[in-house]
Amino acid sequence: MRVLETERLVLRRLTLDDAEFIFRLVNEPAWLRYIGDKHVRNLDDARNYLRTGPLDMYERFGFGMFCVELKATGEVVGSCGLLKRDILPDPDIGYAFLPEHWGKGYALEAAAAVLKYGHREHRLPRILAITSPDNERSIQVLQKCGMHFQRFIEMAEKDQVKLFALEFVG
Repeated sequence: MRVLETERLVLRRLTLDDAEFIFRLVNEPAWLRYIGDKHVRNLDDARNYLRTGPLDMYERFGFGMFCVELKATGEVVGSCGLLKRDILPDPDIGYAFLPEHWGKGYALEAAAAVLKYGHREHRLPRILAITSPDNERSIQVLQKCGMHFQRFIEMAEKDQVKLFALEFVG
């Protein structure tokens, strides 16, 4: 189901049919370094990850991580969306792209659209983001989207992460 469109991208809900893409994405070295090991070792694990992650969030909150495709070709290039974690007071934005699609502006384009979507469609007054302190590319995307560094916080999977926030006015 299509959720958003930008100039070059289509963001849609993930389905169990996206298991191969998810398997590849969550096992990319950058994902493992900056996000963490999700213990997805085969396609069954990937389908379970989809069921207990994005599909569950759609049911519970009406949002979640979305599949990002190129509008022109339908090629899947990454994932971007909103998460609701028990440890954070507000939803946070997340994104990850396959390495061959880095440096093309897709993360910024998708993230900016998701932030507007969260505020407009879900009436979220504030959206957070967390990132590893050394993930400079991700930090640049967040800052270009208007997010501001708040503080360092402790996370179970990681030692310390940077917390960013975007407050919507009016």
